[in-house]
Amino acid sequence: MKISEERFDVLQHFIAWREKHIKDKQFILMLSLLVGVFTALAAYVLKFLVEYIKEFLTNRFDPMGANWLYLVYPVVGIFITGLFIRKVVRDDISHGVTKILYAISRKQSRIKRHNIWSSVCASGITIGFGGSVGAEAPIVLTGSAIGSNLGSLFRLDHKTLMLLVGCGAAGAVSGIFKAPIAGLVFTLEVLMIDLTMASLLPLLITSVTAASVSYLLTGTEAMFQFHLDYPFSLERIPHAIALGIFCGLVAWYFTRAMNWIENIFRRYSNPYIKFAIGGTMLSILIFLFPPLYGEGYDTISLLLNGTTEYEWDTVMNNSLFYGNTHLLVPYLLLIILFKVFASSATNGGGGCGGIFAPSLFLGCIAGFVFSYVCNEFHIGDTYVPEKNFALMGMAGLMSGVMHAPLTGVFLIAELTGGYGLFLPLMIVSVCAYLTIIVFEPHSIYSMRLAKKGELITHHKDKAVLTLMNIESIVENDFLKVRPDMDLGEMVKTISKSSRNLFPVVDVNDELIGIVELDDIRTIIFRQELYHRYRVEGFMKEPKARIVKTDSMEEVMKKFDTTKAWNLPVVDEENRYLGFVSKSKMLNTYRQVLVDLSAE
Repeated sequence: MKISEERFDVLQHFIAWREKHIKDKQFILMLSLLVGVFTALAAYVLKFLVEYIKEFLTNRFDPMGANWLYLVYPVVGIFITGLFIRKVVRDDISHGVTKILYAISRKQSRIKRHNIWSSVCASGITIGFGGSVGAEAPIVLTGSAIGSNLGSLFRLDHKTLMLLVGCGAAGAVSGIFKAPIAGLVFTLEVLMIDLTMASLLPLLITSVTAASVSYLLTGTEAMFQFHLDYPFSLERIPHAIALGIFCGLVAWYFTRAMNWIENIFRRYSNPYIKFAIGGTMLSILIFLFPPLYGEGYDTISLLLNGTTEYEWDTVMNNSLFYGNTHLLVPYLLLIILFKVFASSATNGGGGCGGIFAPSLFLGCIAGFVFSYVCNEFHIGDTYVPEKNFALMGMAGLMSGVMHAPLTGVFLIAELTGGYGLFLPLMIVSVCAYLTIIVFEPHSIYSMRLAKKGELITHHKDKAVLTLMNIESIVENDFLKVRPDMDLGEMVKTISKSSRNLFPVVDVNDELIGIVELDDIRTIIFRQELYHRYRVEGFMKEPKARIVKTDSMEEVMKKFDTTKAWNLPVVDEENRYLGFVSKSKMLNTYRQVLVDLSAE
């Protein structure tokens, strides 16, 4: 106990010393550098853990036939992960990026401390044992948790915490992919942190620091080796546009199917039933299609570097399809179809992972299949290089699934060193994005929050409304009256109140009407009427009722529609909670806007 108090005193003294000697802007830059170092180290630990477990379990597999252990390893992995999450963490750590968006919009950018390590452990076990998900979303949550908790440790304000959360996400993407530009762009596009001069430098420092640490630990080569054998030519632009549309449709299928499957898992509260369903589905799919094991980066490397039928056919190693060259395209199409089932089963069954890697994996296969079919059936007058279009497909799927075309372009260019294909990467990414927004206005990360009105966007007005909450603007100093009270009792209540508005409630505190002072001003001074009139006779129905679960955007619409200055707030059972005044709402709006916009 004494040690904890001593540490607290030291921290308090340091905070006081820092506020006196180090300016806030300088201190934020220092913290952003620390966030970059810590996130890169966390990314390295996670990648090492995944690769070590995977190599230990699969290094003796026979490439020329089926391996029955594919039926066992994934189930063991999600079972251990599920126990770890329920017994040790005791908190939901899935949907990492969605949790970050929710923390920004509803939790004052505060992320729980256990997220610094829990996602690393859980996803390392899940993916190492074959869970068909990615390590990137968990490490992004880890990075954001590092930034949030560092800021909270030094008692920094909400706006600075939001920036440090963004720095953590940028550092995580930069560190795990060795892609500093993609890390910065991801934070701007997906987390929707506004790019201002105050935020640009910390984000850059974190991204560059994380990438540099990763270079020191793992070397400077790109994550995927890629050699540009066929430079892009103008004749292939129609093919690039068509690939973008195809990737957008695959991304739409992936998004819709994942939500549908996850909704099925939500119907069951018993974790063991979820485990039985998810484990069975996952193990069967991986047994039939071994490329679904883990992140799938081996398959990506194969398709990016293979140039002959013999090399491409090795994607069917370890499976029942081994040696059937003529089944390559149907095999890959089935993987595209079932990848979403494998990823959803992994998380739904108790595992932990994200959709970065599945997006890259599906995009690579989609691009390869598209180009392979074009060449086989001579669609167009020019050769469509399979490896180039596999690379471009990765950018297209990521752009479509995440609604982040710039992230798709820069990430794939940095991952592979494929800067010679920058123009077609942009074409495919933009076309994929334009295709999916016809069907899905929000990304797979943000659609749940958008439906609840809890998503911050670059639209300043909506962002401010999202950051506000009803609890902070409800006023409850209005005196309540009963419908059976007579005018005399009403006058006594008026004399005790500083308000000219009175909620009328029944014995269960349910709101049944309101009384406005202006409506009874002509009779309140006539004592002969005090016992003649009752509240139920002169009360009226409010122009609208605000339910406490309404989003602030819905609240603003109700004010605009009714032209009212005060509206009552009730819960889901119509119990009275207070009033919201338009003046207080606008004052709060203005203050949040100032805080959000200030540099």
